[in-house]
Amino acid sequence: MIKTTLVRLLASVCRAEFLVFVPALTLAAFWYGGEGAMVVTALAVPALVLSAGLVVALGGGRSRGLVAEFDRVLADKDGLGRTTGCFVIQFDDPAGLIDRHGRSTQTEILARCNDRIRSAMRFGDTLTILEDGSLAVMLAPVFRLDLETMIQIAGRIQTVVQLPIDLRAGTVHVTCSIGFCQGRRAPEATGRSLLDAAQIAVDEARRHGPGAIRAFSLDMARAKASRDALRDEMQQALAEGQVKAHFQPQLSTDTGGISGMEALARWHHPHRGCLLPGEFLPAIEANGLSAQLSEVMLREALTALASWDRAGFVVPTVSVNFSAAELGDPHLPERLKWELDRFDLTADRLTIEVLETVVATSQSDTITVNIAALAALGCGVDLDDFGTGNASITSIRRFALRRLKIDRSFVTGVDLDREQQTMIAAVQSLAERLGLETVAEGVETAAEHAMLAQLGCGHVQGYAVARPMPAEEASVWLERMAIRASLPHLLASRAR
Repeated sequence: MIKTTLVRLLASVCRAEFLVFVPALTLAAFWYGGEGAMVVTALAVPALVLSAGLVVALGGGRSRGLVAEFDRVLADKDGLGRTTGCFVIQFDDPAGLIDRHGRSTQTEILARCNDRIRSAMRFGDTLTILEDGSLAVMLAPVFRLDLETMIQIAGRIQTVVQLPIDLRAGTVHVTCSIGFCQGRRAPEATGRSLLDAAQIAVDEARRHGPGAIRAFSLDMARAKASRDALRDEMQQALAEGQVKAHFQPQLSTDTGGISGMEALARWHHPHRGCLLPGEFLPAIEANGLSAQLSEVMLREALTALASWDRAGFVVPTVSVNFSAAELGDPHLPERLKWELDRFDLTADRLTIEVLETVVATSQSDTITVNIAALAALGCGVDLDDFGTGNASITSIRRFALRRLKIDRSFVTGVDLDREQQTMIAAVQSLAERLGLETVAEGVETAAEHAMLAQLGCGHVQGYAVARPMPAEEASVWLERMAIRASLPHLLASRAR
């Protein structure tokens, strides 16, 4: 009982706002007990505080212990109106740090950042490393903790993290996203609710990052619940085959023959009908389902290609889009090789489409290595939406590309617009100098098709050729094209 009372007393007097009285206590000990009492006070009080767990145990903790500590503070009836708050800190692009510097260097970088965060904390604050590698900070209870104070603390943490880190290999700059929740704004007065709220806030910060700060709100929690429900619905859709590949043909402007098919995702929603990619792809990416979608699209594309081969249709290649996350998978080349072998198809029958924004902004060595490995395997690599992502010639040459896909914004009205024609001619000249072919997207009229052929564009794709079709309809379209191609030969033979 006496020990408990002593601990509670120490907890009361050793909070951050009472530190100003510690020198007075030491002076009082010297006044009443002499130099010996002063020394004992100076040494014993910190030891008692540490043994009572009143000074933070930085690092090494886990969420269960942190939740228990939050519960203790929130339930403290003798807290005299004090409150606490929780910050969750996530470093931006940890995978990129590994790609650029290696895992051991990444560990050193993050350890230095952790030390800096500790140095920015107040007496009594607690820093805990969570199971997912993120950091949680519990503030020592204080009388006043408003939104402005929380933002200032978050800003101070970001400032120390973003200071340059000097390594043997050079200087590294790191950023972090932070979410926080004040104790009184948690949905429930429990430690778990407070920590969950801060984690919801940091998820929102990362959605707007890098380097964003977000405070928890109930609207944010409802939005996350909605995203979680959508994620579950999407996972079910992918598992049950509701997401299917539709195929859009590409034609050669030289021969008029089929030069390929692009696989495009369509969600056949049970209640909303056929949804286009713009209606669900952002949610797919936000919920980390890009890899599952790529698996579905690759499987359907190779299945369709193998079936067209068996039917005798000539489709040289099928194109599949891959996201930056998927291209960053170090096992991607082996997985694609295994899939091609499974369908008994050579690598040159598969084309990988990469968005220009990925080429323009990616600093990941893994993506560069993967694309080079796929090209070495024999796969074609197309740069999609060229002209919209600000890719430089240097970044284009970094990647082993086969074709540039000219964005539809440069194609629309090209038969009438001289500026559009000049732009297409410039792109065509660049492609020729780089040894690349070109594909024009979004070709909607025969006049546009003719002008693009005149300007030297090698391939066209769009509604003027055909709309995206399910595999069964694409087979019917291919059969019609085969009959149309054979008509001149049939007429010629009959004329003899």
